[in-house]
Parts: sequence; structure tokens; C-alpha cells
Amino acid sequence: MARVEMVMPKMGESIMEGTVLKWLKQVGEPIEQDESVLEVATDKVDTEVPALHAGVLQEILVQEGQVVAVGAPIAVIETDAAAAATTAPAATPATPQATPAPALNGAEVPYLPEPHDPQSNVRLGVAQPGRFYSPLVLSIAREEGISMADLERLPGTGKEGRVTKKDILDFVAGGKQSEAAPQVASQTSDNQFLTEKTPSAPAQPSQVPQVQVAPVAAPAQAVAAAASKPAPSVSGNDELIEMDRMRKMIAQRMVDSKRISPHVTSFVEADVTEIVNWRNKHKDVYKKREGENLTFTPILIQAIARAIQDFPNINVSVEGDYIIKKRDINIGLAVALPSGNLIVPVIHKADQLNLNGLSKKVNDLANRARINKLTPGDLEGGTYTVSNVGSFGNVMGTPIIMQPQVAIMALGAIKKKPAVIETPQGDLIGIRHFMFLSHSYDHRVVDGSLGGMFVRRVADYLEQFDPNTVI
Repeated sequence: MARVEMVMPKMGESIMEGTVLKWLKQVGEPIEQDESVLEVATDKVDTEVPALHAGVLQEILVQEGQVVAVGAPIAVIETDAAAAATTAPAATPATPQATPAPALNGAEVPYLPEPHDPQSNVRLGVAQPGRFYSPLVLSIAREEGISMADLERLPGTGKEGRVTKKDILDFVAGGKQSEAAPQVASQTSDNQFLTEKTPSAPAQPSQVPQVQVAPVAAPAQAVAAAASKPAPSVSGNDELIEMDRMRKMIAQRMVDSKRISPHVTSFVEADVTEIVNWRNKHKDVYKKREGENLTFTPILIQAIARAIQDFPNINVSVEGDYIIKKRDINIGLAVALPSGNLIVPVIHKADQLNLNGLSKKVNDLANRARINKLTPGDLEGGTYTVSNVGSFGNVMGTPIIMQPQVAIMALGAIKKKPAVIETPQGDLIGIRHFMFLSHSYDHRVVDGSLGGMFVRRVADYLEQFDPNTVI
């Protein structure tokens, strides 16, 4: 027999840690290869982690509720010697190092933050007022009473010199040694702290959507502080409900997005009669052939992907004073969960899929989202988001942007309306199918002309839909 360490797997790009939610196996129980052993939460999604080796769970190294870094051991599995001989040694997590700003999708970002020595992460250095701080770091700073002046002077060991959770917790543990002038710290209010100067944020959810999803667990200090706060006082006729983890993250990200991006919304009404007639003609045949429903969503996503190709400046994100133009068109689709929360899986390279491919991808992501089977990779890399508010009977909406994207579109319900129909013989009154498209965009980088032309182009593609399209 041999003992093999089970390590926290890499859960997706930029994810450096996860929280153990629940152990599905107990010590002494047998485990099959690829069988789920535990549930893990990251700032992207809750997911099950399978075993890479068959054997018996010998020891649990990380308890439920604890945060563990990617690559760190979480359990010990006792296997037979033959299986262990073919097992590659577990990789140890690399020490995070500050690096120059990355060139994303070929876009050069001329931003070179000053590198920092990880050993000096409890000392304050030169202020960096334009730096991005994650919601988790901001939350810890608020709970610990760290001023924005001190936070800007705190060296970071994360990517691009950003402050990580470990950096700020080390700072707290070290007594918050501050080299900032006392008068500067005393003038920094909570409202000043909440003013985030650098707008980009890890892809999230959003988020109305934006929820890219399950939140990172709060550190022990934040949990203890929250536990010490008394519950709100309610009358006997009211019910007090505490937010679950995902709802807390959604709430934080929505507030962050509204603070970061000045939202503007443009509306266009599109005649989608040809699309409705085409779907009614093909939906039964498609259901029989593919075993899946043919919805309007893939048709709408195809039109949006084409419009993004025409207006690539919609497919961007903001990093400080720079705009990063994305080459890939990755469209996030907001999905309502049975819990009432929202999650945003991503259709990667949507412009390279035909209508049948989009239909299968939409159905797959929506179905797996509702049964909590999405992976972190399903939620990463979104460049534009779609929210189908029409599925709830709403005719239009004003969706909130999913950071760090700069635009999002809400698709309204399709309604029959009387309309003027132009013919060679003259104008007639007829019954047509219409829907509203609501386009919210970040007015820092998307002006009304671009935002308005984009949503109009999406409507044009829908109205010009070819009724002879084959799927």
C-alpha cells in the first residue's frame, strides 16, 4: 500500500485558492478514480473535486470552511503500490511574483508596476493610488479599519503588484504598521475608501447578471466581526432572512459595478416576426432530432456576435487609463438558479459557432448551471453579457454591467403588436412580433453613438433573418 496526497486542483485561470464546503467522503471510505470527494467554492463557482487515484481516504487535512491554496495538500489517499508507482509527484504551488501587465489577446498594455519584495509585505511603501483592489481585499480593509491611504502604500505580491488576501492579512497581523502621516490617515473616511480608482475587476458575474457566482469565503477576522454585529430588529410580522454566500457576492458586485461604471441604457424595438415563424416551423423537428429545445436565445446571441464583429470597441475592458480590446468574442449568458440567484456561464468564441452549435452550447450551459455542475472554466473570460429578461415576461430592463466588461444587453419578451407594413401596393396594418433590446454600457469608454449604433445593428440582424436558414 502507498499513501498519495490529494492536492487542491487548479480551478481556473487567476484562481489561487478555494474554500472547502463539504466532504463527500469520510475517513476510511473507499474512493473510485474520478469519483467526487469534496465540494469546493471559489470566487467563480461551487464545484465538486474528483479523486485522481482509487483507494481509501486515509486522512482529511483541511476541514470544512477552511481556505486552501491551489496545489496545497487537502487529503491523503491510501492506494496500492502499483498505482502509486505511476503517480507523478504533486506539484507545489509557485510563489506569486509581481509581473508586468499582461498582453491580453494580443493587446499590449503598457503598464509596468514597480515589483515588490514578498518578504516586505507588512511594511508600507510608496503610495500607488491607481491600483485595483479585489472586493475581498476591500472587505477585509473595511472590517479592519485600514484607511485607503495605508492600503495604497501596501506592497502587493499578486499579479501586476496587486494586493492579495495574504498581503492584507499579514499587514493586519503585523499590527498595521503605517508609515503614512497620521493626519493623512485621519482624513480618510469610509466613503473615500469605497472610491475605487481603477475600474477593472476579475471577471465576475454580474452580474441582473453579473454573477459569474460563488463567493470567496471571508477571512476569520471578517467572520468574527460579522458575528459580533447584532441582527436587525424586526417586528413579529416580519421574517428575518440572512443572505446566502452567493447572494452576498452578487450584492457586492452589483454595488461595485454601479460605482465603477457610469451606466447609460439605449433601447431599440426589433421586428422578429420572421424568426418567430422560422422557429415555429423547425422546433418540433429539432426536438425530435436532437432531443433538445430550439429556443430564441441562440439566434439572438448569433446576432450579437455579428454586431460585435462590426463594432469591436464594444468588446473591450478598462484597465486604469488603458482600454484592452478583446480578440475573442466570449458571450456570457445570465441563468436563473432554483435558489433565486443568478450565474453567468460563458459561450467562448461565440462568433465561430453556427446556429446549431450555439443552440447546443446554450442548452448545455443552462442545464448544468441549474444542477450546479458548471466548472470554473465555464465562467471565465466573458467579454460581453446577455440577460434574457423576456423569459420572466418583462418587455425591457436596465441591466447592470458585469465588470470588467463595458456593456450588457437585456432581451425583452416577444409580443404581438399591430404595425404598419409597407408593400408595393401601399401601407397596410398587420400583426407582427416585436421585442425590445435594452443595451446598458459604460459611458467612460462607450459613448451614446457607439452604444446606440451597436444595439441598432443587433436589431438589423434580427430583422434581416433569413427564413431559409438550415439548422
